Amino acid sequence: MKKIFLPLLAAIGLTSCELDETIYSSIYTEAFYKTAADAEKALVAAYGSLGDLGNGPALTLVADMSDDQTYPRSVVGRSTLTLFTYDVNYTNQKSNGRLMESPQQIWQSSYSGIEKANWIIAKVPEASMDETRKKQIIGEAHFLRAFYHWLLVKNFGDVPIKTTPSYTEAEAITAKSPKAEVFRQIYADLEQAEAAGLLSYPAVEKGRPAKEVATALYAKAALYNEDWAKALEKAQAVINSGKYRLMPDVRDVYRYDKEDEARIENMWAYEVDPVSPGRSHQLVGLFGPSGSAGAEYARTSYGSMFAYQSFFNSFDPTDKRRTLLDTNYLNKSGKIVAQKDITPITTKGVLVKKYQDPVSTIGFIPNVPILRLPDMYLIAAEAEARLNGPTAAAYGFVNTVRKRAGLADLKTGLLKDAFVDAVLQERAWEFFAEGDRWYDLTRTGKFLTVIPNAVNDVYPVRNVQPKNRYFPIPQDELNANLKLEQNPDWK
Repeated sequence: MKKIFLPLLAAIGLTSCELDETIYSSIYTEAFYKTAADAEKALVAAYGSLGDLGNGPALTLVADMSDDQTYPRSVVGRSTLTLFTYDVNYTNQKSNGRLMESPQQIWQSSYSGIEKANWIIAKVPEASMDETRKKQIIGEAHFLRAFYHWLLVKNFGDVPIKTTPSYTEAEAITAKSPKAEVFRQIYADLEQAEAAGLLSYPAVEKGRPAKEVATALYAKAALYNEDWAKALEKAQAVINSGKYRLMPDVRDVYRYDKEDEARIENMWAYEVDPVSPGRSHQLVGLFGPSGSAGAEYARTSYGSMFAYQSFFNSFDPTDKRRTLLDTNYLNKSGKIVAQKDITPITTKGVLVKKYQDPVSTIGFIPNVPILRLPDMYLIAAEAEARLNGPTAAAYGFVNTVRKRAGLADLKTGLLKDAFVDAVLQERAWEFFAEGDRWYDLTRTGKFLTVIPNAVNDVYPVRNVQPKNRYFPIPQDELNANLKLEQNPDWK
């Protein structure tokens, strides 16, 4: 079945909703959203912003370049995220006029997606079409609006909430709201999505969120909001739905040729297609060895992204997840290339094997996970422990994930703080290179103590500061919207 947003349509002229651009007139929009075809095209456009984030790929790399697991080859732009030298004017490099892995890409693409979702929520209810499908489209729009607001709040803190279309330029100019209000809006949208008749897995089309995915995002948003009871409730609801399960072999979650089977665990992902032109991502080329040399990795790769040796060393050698990292590789001549020869930038470069495509120049490129079932177990473990201490239930949740990794149960008798730290470490091993770890560090405040120790000969010093918990609002956005104020730590 064709994936929902690939190839993406330019769709209805609503391709850009940056605050400094022309707002399309209400006359134009009143002439649209009349039919089922109009509604479907509008929804594809709303998914398009996710495509912009994934194709960048700002969806993962903005976070992964800042954490204690992975780092980029030191080049202008990318190293600013690793060294925390960015400022309010930082926009990173562009490709074909498009922003790449930068905070500004997150801001612009998220608000573009929110604007498109707002038009759907406002106009599609009056469209002449099947009522069941209409409810689903509106539900998906609520989900996407929640997802984009969640991206914004975890990256920027207090941000503008947008829940109505911008009929005029003045309506596009909105002040920031406190994080607590943003999370309330995310909750409200996800409740609408849960109630809107979204299909359950496996009936849902590829690329669309199932009803259980809306519940999963609710659990994760609640975790970030430190709403432990809600996080536990929603995570357990997903687990108990019985719709998803862990794959027996963790490596199969990422295999290019097991994409469909992996959906039993990979609940929602940035989807790519083996077509050209179409949406893909750069992770295969970035994470593979340099010189197009790795037969296991890709026909073309550049040696631009690696894991820290210290992170590799943190794994129990029996942990099956460590096999998704490697200190050597098989080249196209069938010879093993040792770690010291992997890359000219460091003799301690560890390769990441989650994104491999050895067979095609176009590519059965692996999907990029956004929400996986193990997240629900680890959210439930953390939330239960924060509410009630390290109970048997909390241990049961984390041990489910450890068992699949081939590890013994977590040591018993841990105190609350030690147990939560163990869960956070389990998250680090489970979700590396998936754009998750940096936010675990910032939401818990641990980035200030962890990051200075995540160094190597490429980045021997990393001067992270309290202000780096959130990115600065891009200066271009402040110039375009005079109601916006810069984040306090960046003034």
